[in-house]
Amino acid sequence: MTSLAALLLAAQAVASPAIPAMAPPALTQAQRDDLTCAAAFAIVASEQERGVTSALGYPTLVSRGRSYFVRTAERIVTETASSEQAIGAALWQIVQQLQQDAAQSNDPAGVVDAIMEPCLAKLDAAVPLPPPPSMLQCAVYVQLAYEEVKRREGDSNTARDLQTLASVLESRARDEMRDEGLSGNEADARLIETRETAIAAEKARDASDDGADQDGGIDFEHCFNLARPAEKR
Repeated sequence: MTSLAALLLAAQAVASPAIPAMAPPALTQAQRDDLTCAAAFAIVASEQERGVTSALGYPTLVSRGRSYFVRTAERIVTETASSEQAIGAALWQIVQQLQQDAAQSNDPAGVVDAIMEPCLAKLDAAVPLPPPPSMLQCAVYVQLAYEEVKRREGDSNTARDLQTLASVLESRARDEMRDEGLSGNEADARLIETRETAIAAEKARDASDDGADQDGGIDFEHCFNLARPAEKR
């Protein structure tokens, strides 16, 4: 893990006493605003992982927030010709200020909302949401999820549910490919190719040093929606 990724963990662990000792560099207002967003994303992502209700109202930030955090910190290290430790000190000061502002406010959630609204717009511009997975991709992703759950839990209810969803999605994906004019063998080949691509992408995410350029999150909710029974007309 790179030291910048470690800074993300430090910003998330807001109760940690390990405050960076190096003095932060002079920052422009734009740089400070960007680091404020990075710190806010780290805090909210940490709360989302812990299941804090107020944080769950925001888009999932564990992956995209991390990407924004690392990219922003790296960019400002370069722009200010300073060290990662110095930018870490700046981030830590910002985290402390955010906590202090929330603690002193009669509306802590409103303090966070006021920061997050413009920050989420920055996030969308810097780390756009990936396009939703296709029916075929969903069939593969859910099948892989089923295989993983079955290895871990055996023939559990969750494993059986995922197996059913994967079967439905594969059937619908094959219908789509047939409508495209693909033969059964061609559909098999595309299914295998998509599976191999998904497995390779997962291995790349696992091997990534800090995950800054890897989204890592499959939109399973979208896939589950694709597997819903068709509405009767």
